[in-house]
Amino acid sequence: MMKRITFVFIAFILLTACNSKKAGQETTTGDSFSFVFMTDIHLKPELKAAEGFRTAIRRVNALKPDFVITGGDLIDDALAASYGRADSLYTLYKELSEEFQMPVYNAMGNHDIFGYSSLPKVSRDHPEFGERMFEKRIGKRYYSFDHKGWHFIVMDGIEEGDGTWGSYIGMVDQEQLDWIREDLENIDDETPVIISTHIPLVSIRPQINNGPLYAENHSALVINSTDVLAPFRHKNLKLVLQGHLHFLEELNMLNRVRFITGGAVCGSWWRTPDDAVLQEGFVLVKVKDGDFSWEYIDYGWETGIVSGRPVNETE
Repeated sequence: MMKRITFVFIAFILLTACNSKKAGQETTTGDSFSFVFMTDIHLKPELKAAEGFRTAIRRVNALKPDFVITGGDLIDDALAASYGRADSLYTLYKELSEEFQMPVYNAMGNHDIFGYSSLPKVSRDHPEFGERMFEKRIGKRYYSFDHKGWHFIVMDGIEEGDGTWGSYIGMVDQEQLDWIREDLENIDDETPVIISTHIPLVSIRPQINNGPLYAENHSALVINSTDVLAPFRHKNLKLVLQGHLHFLEELNMLNRVRFITGGAVCGSWWRTPDDAVLQEGFVLVKVKDGDFSWEYIDYGWETGIVSGRPVNETE
């Protein structure tokens, strides 16, 4: 069980995992655009979550971004749900997401995976077991697309765990690592790249909450993030968008790559704890001349429900 976040921290740190960009690799593009990154929706009929998500959609539509990237945990949840419950949640998400007035690129979160922590376990022979439910109802678990000279990669950073409660780990599988290398071969070194992943590649949250030497567990961060980032060393990776932690932060690596953990559309799981600072929201990214700026948009939702986070909930 992950420790509940009781505050928001914006952090700027210097990492040394990758080489700095070579001179002359910076690219500029004359096309400006904006997009929204909205992660951790945790849609369900309870706690007015559908009403809250609809409010967020209206705010996004008013901003008129070119498109939306969702950061996973679209529903709450398929991990430990019956098939009927998971089916109804996916149906609800698909119905509401049709209200977006722009394209939506979805990513898969741990709560979108069917049966990993069901008790009793769902049979692995079920036609929609695991990630297959997301793939059947939403789309590919990883893919890329291009927009106005920028290259976007949506990753699946979740693998099945060892059978313990929760039973998932943050990890990018070898099939996908091979695909990332092949995908990057199709773009030149100057093309600006943005990654989206549900479980973060890096985060300062563990150290902020637990001290500088704390090592987070395998379900909170992608454990092979070094392998994930390696193919990008000689590419123009600009931004990594992350979710999962219901935490808002920015990490700046060598003044080259920025990692943004994007808060949560549901805030504190559609509740408002007494000590909550993180409001329900999403990230608006504005791109111009080969660079970008961002802000966290509090879309104005108030739950009216004040309570602590249930002890049996995970990110």
